[in-house]
Amino acid sequence: MEEGWKRADLHVHTTCSYDVLPVKDLRPESLYEKALGMGMDFVTFTDHDTVDAYDILGWDREKLVSGVEMTIYDPEFAGHTLHVNVFDLYQEDFLALTEIAEIEHDLKSFIRYLKRHKLPFIYNHPFWFEDHQEPKPSAILKLAKLFPVLEYNMHELKQKNELTIALAERFGKGIAATTDTHSGGLGKIYTLAKGDSFREFFKNIEKGKSYIVPEDLTREILIEEMNTWIDLIFEKSQKSRDIKNYLTGIKSLDTIVRISRSALLNCSPMLNRTTMSLLYMISNTGLPASLYIHSKESFAREIEKKIEIENRK
Repeated sequence: MEEGWKRADLHVHTTCSYDVLPVKDLRPESLYEKALGMGMDFVTFTDHDTVDAYDILGWDREKLVSGVEMTIYDPEFAGHTLHVNVFDLYQEDFLALTEIAEIEHDLKSFIRYLKRHKLPFIYNHPFWFEDHQEPKPSAILKLAKLFPVLEYNMHELKQKNELTIALAERFGKGIAATTDTHSGGLGKIYTLAKGDSFREFFKNIEKGKSYIVPEDLTREILIEEMNTWIDLIFEKSQKSRDIKNYLTGIKSLDTIVRISRSALLNCSPMLNRTTMSLLYMISNTGLPASLYIHSKESFAREIEKKIEIENRK
């Protein structure tokens, strides 16, 4: 750090994202102060398809870099849904990109806009697919060529992150390590690069003049994450109405949310506490985490085989 290296976690979600619990600790203001307290040199929030965090915080704050995680589905060129982090953008950029993503569904047009306006951008978790979509490794190889930086994601298994690194090395792309946190765990992993400004910092990542401080999804990390969610749901969400419309899309977590909404639990503090303790006990056995990891490992091996086949062509 004394030699001018800067650090940043380039994928962080706040309560402005639909899949983040509406609790005080996860609001943009709280996470901004937390990031500064951790000594982050650049602070960015990449909520799903919204820049509301910057309307809340103000667009011009110390060390704050505007960001967003854009969802784009291009059925012709990509064939599946992509998530793209875009940085240092303005409101008008966000509106233009939203129109391209939601109306045109044209990834090439989307990327042309980013390049024309010189906006930094990252291909998030390249080997992630929505549940209902068929993995197409040939598409990933084609898509990776369009992006300056690929993401090493803390919430992905080691096998997938290693495939991402191999992809970056093959096409001469930069790598950024991120937490992709939805529960306030920003900065657990991060990217190091030099740069007095964010643009310089990101340019050095693009050039490979950077380091990542990584960690992969493990059973232990997942147990810790599940316990954090239980704490957020039962302790930090003071009233059930705070989460009445909240769903993560992750079955095990949504089950916990539904349990916590129970009128009986909310009328009985003792039963609420007992239920929370029971969920902690189940989580700490490691069984839910192990089952989840096993299912993801099977999928990762399937993707790896398909990539090997594509590489032989």
